Amino acid sequence: MASTADGELILKLYEMRREEQMRKARRFMIFDFQPKSLEELRAVSRDLNSPHNAAWRQITSYWEMAHGLVLHGALDADLFLDTTGEGILIYAKFHYFHVETEKQSGNPFMRNTAALIAKYPAAQRLHGGFLRSLGLDKG
Repeated sequence: MASTADGELILKLYEMRREEQMRKARRFMIFDFQPKSLEELRAVSRDLNSPHNAAWRQITSYWEMAHGLVLHGALDADLFLDTTGEGILIYAKFHYFHVETEKQSGNPFMRNTAALIAKYPAAQRLHGGFLRSLGLDKG
């Protein structure tokens, strides 16, 4: 059962998402950035000189932090998953490009997000729904 503290933390996370730079970064990652290949993705995700690299780092690290709070019990999972799925959308949208590099490096893309999806059925449902809407559902 979620506590008042959980509710307060959800509201703080929401306030962070409303900050102007975060809004711009979210808009870029969700709507504007549509890479067609791993090379196009890496031109943003790995190139520190890319004008959009900061948006990539800001959004992926924000959601990894939020998902880590859930995984470590600092935030109620049911409340969190009832109030946002955006981080899982980011994972669904970009993980496809990282499957091969994960196999080669052993370094998982968005490790906390992957663990959240593996642990919670509600996160699994969100992930599956996003994969279907993005046309990435292989099942």
